[in-house]
Amino acid sequence: MNLDRQDDLMAGKRILMLAGDFVEDYEIMVPFQMLLMVGHKVDVVSPGKKAGEQVATAIHDFEGHQTYTEKRGHNFTLNATYADTKVDDYDALVIPGGRAPEQLSTDESVLDLIRAFVTADKPIAAVCHGPQLLAAANVISGRKVSAYPACRAEMILAGADYQAIAIDGAVTDGKLVTAPAWPAHPAWIGQFLKVLGTKIEA
Repeated sequence: MNLDRQDDLMAGKRILMLAGDFVEDYEIMVPFQMLLMVGHKVDVVSPGKKAGEQVATAIHDFEGHQTYTEKRGHNFTLNATYADTKVDDYDALVIPGGRAPEQLSTDESVLDLIRAFVTADKPIAAVCHGPQLLAAANVISGRKVSAYPACRAEMILAGADYQAIAIDGAVTDGKLVTAPAWPAHPAWIGQFLKVLGTKIEA
């Protein structure tokens, strides 16, 4: 793999990831590691928690039932403090799914943070239940958005143009990248890297 960059210092972006207890394990672990791997800096924060503290994760799997199953995942150690978060310090936002977005959507400071990223026209990626936070922040009206299928009604009620795509697909609308679940990691991370201007050549 050849990372094609004109200037390593200029190419690396500073990315904020919003998490909470029982965030989906794959949806926080994999993007965090992948974005670091290609040279970006990723700060992961959670309301009410400081750098060095942890969030619990949940593993959502598809095992032939009408909906996903849920199991306890790893603990994820936060590397930044939510109270110190300033939108101006970041180039982009990532919102993983799991159980966390449901709870985070009740925190007005989180919704204000998301609105600030949108107002600043910065790239945003949200996967699985992550778009619940976009809906709660009322920032997706008229936008093409994917999400976990069980979130379809929320997307439509928020005015989004809900995209019923394959579980391993992703949708880009301007600087907004969304996907239905963790099987879409290759698709949405690839699209998000293009939005960020990150060039990777095999």
